[in-house]
Amino acid sequence: MGEIDDAIERADQEGFTRQPPKTLQARINFLMKQLKTTKAVAAELGVSQRSVERYRKGERKHPPKAIAERIDAAVRQRWQPQVRRRRRKQAATTRGITVETRARFGYTAPIGTTDDGRFRRLTVHLPPTYAQRLFDAREAGAGDQQMRQIIAEGFKEIYFRDGGARALGLSDVTLNDIDYLDLDY
Repeated sequence: MGEIDDAIERADQEGFTRQPPKTLQARINFLMKQLKTTKAVAAELGVSQRSVERYRKGERKHPPKAIAERIDAAVRQRWQPQVRRRRRKQAATTRGITVETRARFGYTAPIGTTDDGRFRRLTVHLPPTYAQRLFDAREAGAGDQQMRQIIAEGFKEIYFRDGGARALGLSDVTLNDIDYLDLDY
């Protein structure tokens, strides 16, 4: 997954109204409810069916770190889908999305102005249309570069052009060398 995917995933997890199951046995039982069979859970986690049965019965309580991380990721991915959908819908229709980043922004600007890219730390609230475009692109399987471009377009309009009040000659903004990027919606 790319940086934008990771940021969306973190924002989703911050919106959980209840915490996911804590114990290994409870996590495996949750996955069993979701996927229905031990075979399906084993395939999802990349372990044997017998291992899933042992985890479920409590015979084995400490899986290797890599498998524990896969179990955690599988549970978090499926946890509270209604809460995730509701928050995304609100962001895409009414609230918008807040992007906090430290990255190098590049420009295409008129002659006589600076177009040197430089690192900036920005926190910008983007309108719902950009949130909708970002979620749609992610659903369609867009790459990290395409999602960066959507965020860069939002920054161009909202931050650099200030909704049309300045920098009208600015034709292109690129988002490069992301130090960190966080989303909130």
